[in-house]
Amino acid sequence: MNRALILLMLAALTMPAQENPLSSEAQQSWARTKNNILGAANKMPEDKYDYKPAPESQSFRDLVAHTADSAMGACSGFSGERKSAGAAQMTAKADLITALTAAMTECDNAYASLTDAKATEMIAGRGGQRSRLGTLYGNTIHIEHEYAQMAVHLRANGVVPPSSEGRMGGGGGKKGGKKQQ
Repeated sequence: MNRALILLMLAALTMPAQENPLSSEAQQSWARTKNNILGAANKMPEDKYDYKPAPESQSFRDLVAHTADSAMGACSGFSGERKSAGAAQMTAKADLITALTAAMTECDNAYASLTDAKATEMIAGRGGQRSRLGTLYGNTIHIEHEYAQMAVHLRANGVVPPSSEGRMGGGGGKKGGKKQQ
């Protein structure tokens, strides 16, 4: 027993340590969030972009536009120059996806520039000073919130959200015994 414990400890000591565990986790979370949000925007048929689950809700179009503008603002601000994607004025699905993709690219650059050494540096953000890591985690959480709303819109229109694809026996979700689109 003691020999096994010693061998396990020696093995752990010889394993290479991850260089930037905090920023790596933030980058991994972002990659999943980005893929879901882009997948949702692409999967919703254009004729459903005006869909609202309730009259007081945002339309799917509004959610995509807000997500593009918010992500662009947060991630460009992270790099020092706050920009807008201009998506709030867009109506065509293709234009909104172009704006959303540009915002996601801006965010990719911000997350890629984060290291653990820079994680606690304070930067100006909406609402005051925040750490670099806190700014990016806040962005990921906000975009996940928008994705959750998009998933409701997708499901209500018979479309399986990207995060559910391949689940439930490989069918991506069942509705009334039939595979959803």
